[in-house]
Amino acid sequence: MRVLIADDEPLARMRLRTLLARRQDVTVVGEVADGDALLEACAQLKPDLVLLDIEMPGLTGTLAAKRLAGLSAPPQVIFCTAYEQHALSAFDLGATDYLLKPVRAERLDEAMERAMARRQPAHAERGTWLRARHGADEVRVALDEVLYLLADEKYVAVHHRGGMWLIDESLRQLEAAHGERLVRLHRNCLVPRERLLGLKTLADGRVLARLAGTEVTPEVSRRNLPAIRQLLRTPGA
Repeated sequence: MRVLIADDEPLARMRLRTLLARRQDVTVVGEVADGDALLEACAQLKPDLVLLDIEMPGLTGTLAAKRLAGLSAPPQVIFCTAYEQHALSAFDLGATDYLLKPVRAERLDEAMERAMARRQPAHAERGTWLRARHGADEVRVALDEVLYLLADEKYVAVHHRGGMWLIDESLRQLEAAHGERLVRLHRNCLVPRERLLGLKTLADGRVLARLAGTEVTPEVSRRNLPAIRQLLRTPGA
């Protein structure tokens, strides 16, 4: 994946470049320090992904993202900022993810996996199957039958209409392979997007997801909440 870094802070750009250097599937094609330079660099370098700061001199990151969205083949955008209050507007702009500074390696990797999943052709059509284990037997479960996937310390459990089986793949691998059908509610939970009915906020501030076909209401993390809200507001998503 071809990545362009846009940030007016040299140390922030250096940190992102260092973290990305660990990955064999990423090439940093350039760095810019303001929004105007970003638009010029995107026209010349054709990046697949932009790591974009919001507060920059001249054209801000949000305005630059709006301009990029108007391109015939726009790059994906992952916002990197010190300001959490911009999260909802970032996802309104179609951002792939939203990272808070200082960017941690684990969060950057998670965001990159999401970006990789979006690049893949949408092969996860009706009839997709997941491989699972039921005791000593190897079985498969149709993605249409999946209610939610929950990770424990040692395994991932797929909860489906017929019960619960175990899966050898990690949530990250499942998200990368089926990113068009699965959405992340929490670091330990994925659900098929067509199962999402709505959200329920508890008195203590926690937010739960209401899912079609089950009374189970998995918790939605603060990190993923803006993206889930945006998904529920988007017709046909």
